Amino acid sequence: MDDDALLAEQMAYYRAGAAEYDRPYAEYEDLQRLLAVVEDLPIAGDVLELACGTGQWTPLLAARAHSVTAVDAATEVLALARARTTSPTVRFLEADLFEWQPPRRYDTVFFAFWLSHVPPTRLPDFWNTVAAALAPGGKAIFIDDGPAAATYEEVLANQSAPAALRRLDDGSQYRIVKVFHDAQILTDDLTALGWSVGIRPVGGNFIGIAEPPVTPG
Repeated sequence: MDDDALLAEQMAYYRAGAAEYDRPYAEYEDLQRLLAVVEDLPIAGDVLELACGTGQWTPLLAARAHSVTAVDAATEVLALARARTTSPTVRFLEADLFEWQPPRRYDTVFFAFWLSHVPPTRLPDFWNTVAAALAPGGKAIFIDDGPAAATYEEVLANQSAPAALRRLDDGSQYRIVKVFHDAQILTDDLTALGWSVGIRPVGGNFIGIAEPPVTPG
């Protein structure tokens, strides 16, 4: 299976499982604590939220931002996000993040539990897209699972990218990309790409704040 096929299956999983998406946020205290951390993050100005899902994070961002543009590729989760988020400063956009290019720049680019779904071969292009979306002085803020989260996943071998198997209530099974980033390795990789970055663990998760390379001129 190549990355395109794996990503297509990942998309099918999130579309089919939209109604089950919010369950972990209700069941796990660690996720509830992470949601509260938004108040302490340097979110400001015009915010671009990548892979917004059902909008768990979107109203929290909107409370601190001038505006929020929330992007996701799955129609079904966007419908739930729109129902959850009524702020007039939030705009939702349906787009494939592996193809979409932001038409403008933002003060903050935020993504929660998305980086782990990006195949390693596509990470440099992804970070270039994030850099291109940031206004001068802007920051990327990201939250995701650390290596300890692998304990709770059915990790698959012999895939084109690190992957896990997910099951829905109806018994259907889907492969998804799932990269359990080590904070130090991720820091080193971003530094090698020219980013200034700080990543801190929060339980089994991590929170990263990064500034893009400075382009001469």
